[in-house]
Amino acid sequence: MNNDVDTQLSVGRYNTLRVVRRVDFGVYVSGGREVEILMPQRYVPEGVDVGDSVECFVYYDSEDRLVATGERPLAQVGEFALLECKAVNRFGAFLDWGLAKDVLVPYGEQLTRMEEGRRYVVYLFIDGGSGRIVATERIDRYLDNLAPRYSVGEEVDIMIARRTPMGYMAIINNRHSGMLYANELHRPVEIGMSCKAYIRKVRDDDRIDLSLERLGYGKVVDLRGVILRKLRENGGRMAVCDKTDPGVVRLAFGCSKRAFKMAVGTMYREGLIALDNDGIRLL
Repeated sequence: MNNDVDTQLSVGRYNTLRVVRRVDFGVYVSGGREVEILMPQRYVPEGVDVGDSVECFVYYDSEDRLVATGERPLAQVGEFALLECKAVNRFGAFLDWGLAKDVLVPYGEQLTRMEEGRRYVVYLFIDGGSGRIVATERIDRYLDNLAPRYSVGEEVDIMIARRTPMGYMAIINNRHSGMLYANELHRPVEIGMSCKAYIRKVRDDDRIDLSLERLGYGKVVDLRGVILRKLRENGGRMAVCDKTDPGVVRLAFGCSKRAFKMAVGTMYREGLIALDNDGIRLL
């Protein structure tokens, strides 16, 4: 077993903790400062004994006791996630985050009254007053705290957070917000979806524009592979050309007609395809 233990306990996150005591119903791991945390037997990895270290997720159970588990939640403290509301009571809404105890969203942390069965993008944090793990729908306060240092064309990880009149607001690398404009989207997106995106522009006011397609020649390279695959799937020929309606092109290849024409021109010059009057043909 790995004996390198992180001595800084992080509640609501994964920790590597040392086993200090074994009991009939599990083991106790050290939380530091003479704190012992129970890991129930069903989560104890086979062969683990006193002195070994285990990776575990530490949180408060239904009786507000620290517990270590081998279960993997849908998000840790300090992260954003799309979670389903399982129940609502006088304290707030309770969201399923993959553990036995649901996470609370107090009414003051809701943008609108949450409803059972619906899903919401939230941020998990430790409440300063109670010390408990809670979630908030007011995600903007946890974004853009650092000035963006992105380059145009840089690949980033995003999560679609909400719909806006201009398109979709997305969370970039778990720290910044960016915008995907509706008129530049050539494939469907939905709230909570995680995917790769590319920095289109960082504005003077630090607002960030995003694209789901690579910029410049990188976009052509990606699209070329899509077109080649589609051609092979359709017997080597498709009735799509520079006169085809943009909506048909978008449906077929998930891109703008302009991007399609750029890619097809490159493929023609490389001798990969032939251009017919009413379509393209694989060579």
